[in-house]
Amino acid sequence: MLIGGLQKTTLIDYPGKIAATIFTIGCNFRCSFCHNPEIVKGISRVMAMREVFDFLKQRQKLVDAVCITGGEPTMQKDLVSFIDKIKKMDLLVKLDTNGLKPEVIEKLIKNKLVDYLAMDIKAPWEKYKQIVVRTHDIDKVKRSVDIIMNSGLPHEFRSTVLPALHTPDDIREMATQVKGAEKYFLQQFMPGKKLMDEKFIQEITYTKKQLNDILQDFKDWFRVCKVR
Repeated sequence: MLIGGLQKTTLIDYPGKIAATIFTIGCNFRCSFCHNPEIVKGISRVMAMREVFDFLKQRQKLVDAVCITGGEPTMQKDLVSFIDKIKKMDLLVKLDTNGLKPEVIEKLIKNKLVDYLAMDIKAPWEKYKQIVVRTHDIDKVKRSVDIIMNSGLPHEFRSTVLPALHTPDDIREMATQVKGAEKYFLQQFMPGKKLMDEKFIQEITYTKKQLNDILQDFKDWFRVCKVR
């Protein structure tokens, strides 16, 4: 496992649980507005797995869960064995994914190695390549949506949106793509000092009110549909 970071305590990454978040290195997308360029490009310092597990053992009675995010965790060749070790510590596992490796998601579900699934919906299907800046197989992403929605596990889909890339009609189309899911969140793009494409550092964002107005059209399609 290539691990580039560890957030020792989070109250927001795993709903209702005290968790630690592990950041894996590398991603098969290159979204311009990504806030983790060093992780995505693979230039982050690599943490030793022993360091991660030593921490988890020390905090085993203080945390309920581990969130595995990235980058893109499903790129890691030893993800399954890594999660198996975490599960043997009686910790819940949440996986964040972009959905480009449905076979990995399916394997984790089959082997009962994941308890909560969160997947990013980057754009309307026809605009995916424009947003993720990589050649991809959109059918794999669609398959991951189906797998997650039919997994029987707690799950969410979420979309980080900004006016330069996503029109209100785009956002409605993105919601259509996961209609009937348990949860769907619109996430405000937040300009930062480090982004994959520096021209987005000064980019304007949707206001919370604007996004709340947009989601009125589809909020009833989901058990939970909010801006965050």
